[in-house]
Amino acid sequence: MFSAGDAYEWFMGRWSRKLALSFVEFAGVQSGDSVLDVGSGTGAITAAVATASPSSRIVGIDSAAAFVAFAQARRAGELIRFGVADARQLPFADRSFTRALSLLNLNFIPDPGKALLEMSRVTQPGGTVAAAVWDYGQGMEMLRVFWNEAVALKPEADAQDERHMRLSRNGQLATLFHEQRLKDIASEALTIETRFSSFDDYWLPFLEKQGPAGTYAASLPATDAEQLRLRLRRRLLGDGADAPIVLRARAWAVRGTVPQ
Repeated sequence: MFSAGDAYEWFMGRWSRKLALSFVEFAGVQSGDSVLDVGSGTGAITAAVATASPSSRIVGIDSAAAFVAFAQARRAGELIRFGVADARQLPFADRSFTRALSLLNLNFIPDPGKALLEMSRVTQPGGTVAAAVWDYGQGMEMLRVFWNEAVALKPEADAQDERHMRLSRNGQLATLFHEQRLKDIASEALTIETRFSSFDDYWLPFLEKQGPAGTYAASLPATDAEQLRLRLRRRLLGDGADAPIVLRARAWAVRGTVPQ
């Protein structure tokens, strides 16, 4: 039985770890920065910052205690710590950090504008606030393939399709940054690819109830789940033998500067 952290790592961690490296570079993290990781999950951003800038102080917060415990056990160190907190009410004083980052999290927060405002509050004037969200509609192939086949099998599944997720369309995240009056706003599409060793390596993580797609897959009756599995296998491998699968993923990344 996987822990929540292990299940997330198998399902999405392989993607978020790769994306975090590009995102940290996009956010301009430099040696000696103090970095807040909002929605730290299993610690992908923390690991990427620690690799790119070992002298940086990093604080990760997440609303899920299970993820915080997972990250704390594997990533914590002299300059790294984690805690449970609500992104809409950060437990830090004004101007506590040089950068506040959020990877693949803002779209899950009930009031992302308030969370972004809080990120700006705890960042020093002239510091950087940055976030990234998957392009669920077209650019995240692992999920796009899943939902296309799920909806083809059961049209009512469209209501749960992550293409409806807030902030996931080009320009929406940048608009949120403008609304919170950040300056020097820049956007970039970050694209990565991930290799699955087999079809089961693609399919089985969905059954661990991670994210909307995993929750949907795990909720299906056995006969429907098997039909979906067969549709996905045919979509990804045709009628051929099992083989490695390579899929791409695109995220919309935005950064802005806190006004002086």
